[in-house]
Formats: sequence, C-alpha cells, structure tokens
Amino acid sequence: MQFAPDHLEIERRVEALLFAAAGPLSAAEIARRLPEGADVGGAISALRERYEGRGVELECVADRWRFRTAADLSFMMTEEREEPRRLSKAALETLAIIAYHQPCTRAEIESVRGVSLSKGTLDLLLEMGFVRLKGRRRTPGRPVTYATADKFLEHFSLSSLYDLPGVQEMKAAGLLDLSIPVGFEVPDPSRATDDEDDAPLLAGEEDSPEFAQDFVAED
Repeated sequence: MQFAPDHLEIERRVEALLFAAAGPLSAAEIARRLPEGADVGGAISALRERYEGRGVELECVADRWRFRTAADLSFMMTEEREEPRRLSKAALETLAIIAYHQPCTRAEIESVRGVSLSKGTLDLLLEMGFVRLKGRRRTPGRPVTYATADKFLEHFSLSSLYDLPGVQEMKAAGLLDLSIPVGFEVPDPSRATDDEDDAPLLAGEEDSPEFAQDFVAED
C-alpha cells in the first residue's frame, strides 16, 4: 500500500524542483510533477517563509517561482573584468589614414582605401576616443574632417604626432598596405590649414553635410 506524501514531503519535493529548474516555474508546472491534490501553494508559502532573510531567497517573477541570491549579497557575485576591444583591419587602416593625412574627410579616407567606408567604423573610432571631429573643409558641401585625439597618442605611447613612425615602417607593419596618395606624410601639428574651418560642430551636424559632399563628388 502506497501512502500519500505529507506536507513536509511535498515541500521538500517543491524545493528540489525549484533548485534543479533551469528557469522559474509556475505553480501549475510544479503541480504536474507532484501527486494529484498536492498543496503546491502551501508548500511555496512555507518555503518562502523558511528562506526569508537567508543567503538564497524564494521570489515570484511573472507568476513563476525561483530561488535567487539575496539582493543585499549580489555584490559578492560581481566580477569586474576589462575586455580589450580589438580593432578590425578596416578600423586600423582608417585610423592610420587619419593619423597620417589629418585632417581628412570621409571621402578622402575612402579614396585612399579604395573601398566604401562603413559608418560604423568611424563611429567606433569616435566612441573609443581615438578620433575626433576636427571641423569643416571650406569646399563645396562643407564636409566634416577627422583628426586623431589625445587618446590615440596615449594608447600608442606617442608624445606627439611628430613621433609617428614613418610611412615605410607602417607599411612594413601591415597597417598601410594601401595606395598612398601624394602628400601622405607624417603630419605637422604646427602647420596651418587654410581650407579648414575649426568651428565646433553641433551634435548630429556631421551627418547631413557628408551626403551633400558625396553627391557633389559624384557629379
């Protein structure tokens, strides 16, 4: 003769199910694994009371139940790691072009690389702080120009742009395996640029003039 499990046994089984479950369980899902007529609600209430204030607590999420670490102990589960972000070949090429040909426009970068430049590439370099918006070229369309930022010098341990390696060294390192235009050389930070407007750019202003410049160029 088989005896029906008592309340403590039902509570024990519910506890086991919740600990073993990959995700939160509803009362109906728990009941399907217990004898018919088992008081699932009573077992959950008892477990919730027993675990209250413990290192692990029973909580309800969207009508489903799960065990979780007590909120005030979550700091023990946090691990801070610095994940280095690797630049793609396209990003390295773009960064090298800007470094050696700055200030330069998107169209000039594409001309050197020989392929279209993904907007995400420049966005990434701007986000990482390696590149900054320099100003606008005083040419039709007023295209935005890009230059390196201080973080670029810090990252590559350069005291100034004068310390950039020569073009041949960069090509030997595989960073300038490109068709180098005339005048592509280590930039002179003190050199005045007559066709450059250093007026600060407004937020979002860099997008529309770029299209205008591309359109003019195609004509």
